[in-house]
This record gives sequence, C-alpha cells and structure tokens, in this order.
Amino acid sequence: MRQGPSGFVDRLHLDQSASLGERRKRGECEQAIGRSRGGRTTKIHALSDPDCKPCAFHLTPGQAADIAAGPALLKLAPPMSSLIGDKGYHGDGFRAEIVNRGAKPVIPNKSNRVTLHSFSKRLYKGRNVIERCFCRLKDFRRVATRYDKLARNFLAAVHLAALVAYWIN
Repeated sequence: MRQGPSGFVDRLHLDQSASLGERRKRGECEQAIGRSRGGRTTKIHALSDPDCKPCAFHLTPGQAADIAAGPALLKLAPPMSSLIGDKGYHGDGFRAEIVNRGAKPVIPNKSNRVTLHSFSKRLYKGRNVIERCFCRLKDFRRVATRYDKLARNFLAAVHLAALVAYWIN
C-alpha cells in the first residue's frame, strides 16, 4: 500500500469523500426524507372528500412544519365549501388563501395564538374523515413503512394504495 504525505494510506483519508454540506446526505430534501430522533421520516399531507376518499397528496420531510405544505396542497384541491384542518395549519396567510378560494377555514386556534379566529366546533368534528383515510392507507405496509428511496416512487405507492383502498371494490 502506498502512503500519502501524512503517513496514512491514501484510501483511508476521511477528507477525500464528497462534501456532505450540512452534515446530511445530499438529496434528502428533494426526496422528502426528514431526520428525527426516531430516524428518517416522511409526512404525507392529504385532502379528502366527505366520503373519506382522498383527493390530493403532498409529501414533505418529517421535521417540516405542516403549514409549509398547506399552500402546495391547496393548489391541488378541488372546489370546496369548507376546509377542515388541524392546529398545524393555523397561519393567517393560509387562512386567507382558503378564503380567497371561496371556502370557509375550519381550523382551531393554537393555545399561544394572540388574535383568536372563530371556527365551527360542529364542523370540526368532521376531521375524523381524514384520520380514517390515513388509517386505511397505512394498512398497506409499503405506505406505513417507506421502503422507496425516491419521493416520486413513494408518492406513486400512496396513489396506488388509495386506488386499491377506495376506488377498486
């Protein structure tokens, strides 16, 4: 084995690999792979109709805030009269976008919110529809545990699971 100027074997130099940037693998952001204490995670954001059938999907890394995916998901949404969301989508800008689309936002206020918005608690009880939708999608092992490296492949698997679960009977 040939030794380099520092006395080490050339192949063992740690500084000869590709740059990792911010101490993460390159390409993870583009592939919607996030890091958390539990490992690598991906969030699936979805819209569903009142019959529990999913209408649109969007992927983000697991550590990303829900509100960051809101505008992108809203662009995929069909016309609606109201949009029910959880506290993660409570931002004023997102609420304004919902109103501009002609829908009523049914989003509860976070506990630290200064200016409170009113919302219908009766309509908010309908949020269980999206929870049931996710529960049915997570019955598919490929969706529950992300095996795919590429985000487009994982999103395709989510779409296929939705097709099998809701439209092919």
